[in-house]
Amino acid sequence: MQDNNNNWDTNYEWKVVLLLALAFALVGMDRFVIGALWNTIAADLSLDPGAIGNLAGLTGIAWGVFAIVFGRLADRWGHRKIILTSVIMFSLMGGLTGLAGGMTAFIVIRTLLGVTEGAYTPTSFTAVAVASKPSRRGLNQGLQQCGVSLMGLGLAPIIATQLLGMGLSWRMVFVLIAAPGFIVLVLLWKVLKEPKDTMGAAALGVSEETDELSLGQLIVSYAGPLKSYNVVVATIALLGAMCGLFTLAAFMPVYLENVIGLSLAEMGLVTSAVGFGGFFGQFGWTGLSDKLGRKPVCIIGFAAAAVCLYWFLQIGAGVGALFVPLFLSSFFCFGNIALITGPIATESAPVGLVAASIGIVVGVGEIFGGGLGPIIGSYVVPAMGLAGPLYVALGGMVFGFLVSLFLKETAPIKSQHAAAIDESGPIA
Repeated sequence: MQDNNNNWDTNYEWKVVLLLALAFALVGMDRFVIGALWNTIAADLSLDPGAIGNLAGLTGIAWGVFAIVFGRLADRWGHRKIILTSVIMFSLMGGLTGLAGGMTAFIVIRTLLGVTEGAYTPTSFTAVAVASKPSRRGLNQGLQQCGVSLMGLGLAPIIATQLLGMGLSWRMVFVLIAAPGFIVLVLLWKVLKEPKDTMGAAALGVSEETDELSLGQLIVSYAGPLKSYNVVVATIALLGAMCGLFTLAAFMPVYLENVIGLSLAEMGLVTSAVGFGGFFGQFGWTGLSDKLGRKPVCIIGFAAAAVCLYWFLQIGAGVGALFVPLFLSSFFCFGNIALITGPIATESAPVGLVAASIGIVVGVGEIFGGGLGPIIGSYVVPAMGLAGPLYVALGGMVFGFLVSLFLKETAPIKSQHAAAIDESGPIA
């Protein structure tokens, strides 16, 4: 809200960005730490190491479905109740993973984790957008998203493997990483406002709807974002990025240990390249698109991610040698995920359907990219070995490159340039 001098409430803006970024970082920890622990879990409970792909896929599918559902509901109900409930539930599910005694329990708990994290994702992205001053919206969305890669894929493998090395059980690791979620919950409960009480809501057409819709009308309203050509293309492009990134993340630990032959500590260090690369890519690559335009940055990002992953697959050993191309591939791939789900989805959304549009883009990308990608990865293991899933990830990146060629430019700097040319007329 505004103060008496009609100035932007930057205090509220930065509190919201920080807290929602911390919560999303914990989403990353809860979701991805299982990959680094899976060999230990599989050995303890006599489970198949390759089953991590199916487990990651089910989590992704649940995430995607409920991102779509709650993206639209967030436009109607507001953000506060959805975000607070989601933080409670994904923290509980993350901790309860440590109590699982078999594959059935893992499937149930991790699917519920996907449900609650899916509800959090588009709602929190939109909450950041409406709390942000327009000139900082892209930066803030990138900053909020980068926590998931830094904590979930950068620090989680290191933390998990170090805790195991200190003698803690894998069960206790899940409990410890879930605990901070409840602290963030209390802080969000004190700080977070509904969209109608934030200054950026009107500019994005975001408000709390109070009219009642029938079930049929509500279902039909989910198709609203699909009226935007760019939302449709962005959704399909995200399939490639999600397939590439999440298949890579799910299978990287078992590939490094079982195929390359790295030790547990070495595996943790190399796997962390996915997170550190993603951390810098999510705000750095997205920020570059403010200057160069969304479309060229997206196209280059997919091409570079694929080339770097192919480079990685040609390397047989060496922590440093493996770290560099994996870092770069993740930088570009994660950067494109933030670019597509953040500025492109926001700028392409029909009026009043920002959260719904982000929900569609994220949801479909999760279901068919983040969900089915790791499942396909598990399917190819018997024929191609544990390197096979990484070629599935490579295929996803190539697919994203091809689809991104059909994007329409949405960057404000490009539209302003086009408007200037129109006003000045053709050059003689």
